Amino acid sequence: MRRLAVVIFVIVLLAAAAATSAYAAKPPAGKPPAAAPPRDFFGMVSEDAFQVIGDYRQMTLATQASLGVGLLRQTFDWSKIEVAPGNYDLSWYDQFVADTARAGIAILPILCRPPAFRGGVPGTLTYPPTNYADLGDFGAVLVRRYGPNGTFWTQNPTVPRMPIRAWQIWNEPNLKAYWPRGPNPKQYAQLLKAAAGPIEAADPSAEIVTAGMPESKVGVPLKKFIPGLYKAGAKKWFDTLAINPYGHTASRVIKNLAAARRIMRRYHDKAPIWATEVGWSDAGPPSAEMVGPQGQATQVGNLVGAVLRARTRLNLRGVVYFGWRDAQPYSDKDFWGLHTGLLTLDGQPKPAYYALQASLAAALRRG
Repeated sequence: MRRLAVVIFVIVLLAAAAATSAYAAKPPAGKPPAAAPPRDFFGMVSEDAFQVIGDYRQMTLATQASLGVGLLRQTFDWSKIEVAPGNYDLSWYDQFVADTARAGIAILPILCRPPAFRGGVPGTLTYPPTNYADLGDFGAVLVRRYGPNGTFWTQNPTVPRMPIRAWQIWNEPNLKAYWPRGPNPKQYAQLLKAAAGPIEAADPSAEIVTAGMPESKVGVPLKKFIPGLYKAGAKKWFDTLAINPYGHTASRVIKNLAAARRIMRRYHDKAPIWATEVGWSDAGPPSAEMVGPQGQATQVGNLVGAVLRARTRLNLRGVVYFGWRDAQPYSDKDFWGLHTGLLTLDGQPKPAYYALQASLAAALRRG
């Protein structure tokens, strides 16, 4: 059955490639083509590729790489890795790092979800560790395994060497779902400081990326949270500021990024901005990002050109789409991951898949 499923998946993807011409994109007339972005500029969240090993993962990673996806943003689940105090099981992540490296795809790890003995609370999405320094120790373990001098690379010499250089500290701390005690920029700044030190000690050239912060009605507005970080001294403890700039349109996404840049300029910060999560759904519960199948395709296609045009002006580090494939819902009101995929739950490409394929092809031809 698994072999049959893979054959069907291959046929579906070949059909997708044949249909791409319907969404072909051209640079604006009269303008010289812009330089091609870095390979890891266009990223993806792909929980399916992380969760399903074997033929499915190999085919998915190969397809993503062929489209121009150069990075996967993936939670490195602390609670699943540190199985007992000081005892780390990295076997699943070793295989994931090996498979992505063979596909030529970089990884942006999200460090969060502490185990119960570090302060994690069962039944919550994630809870800050009791001792913030523990997150730094966890990050240092990962750097020593997967960083430039990591033991993983010396122990696996046949795997193409693609050390992890960027580390994202937590996710959406301005939302209560990820900071249940109540979002507090000063507290998150302290967590950032505690994590950055040990990571940079293990790899002085490591890129410390803040948690992706969304503009949400259920969280602390960025116009308050980001200034709170700077007032708490966080500028010293990160290299790249990340936001999750969801918006109804690609244009709104750029406006959200520009708003973050204006805040940064007030604090004399020229650090890059990474859009580490953005997406639209084709169906499901009503929301500003539920735009229908063709709307999803339009916005996904527009996003690529929009971030490239704004790349220099806003000093954008990259953009990550959420996500590759629809997933089972957490509830009947769930938006995240249920309908934002480029593929349906059963693996059928949506119009948005073709739109991304064509827009990335056009972007990567430049330069």
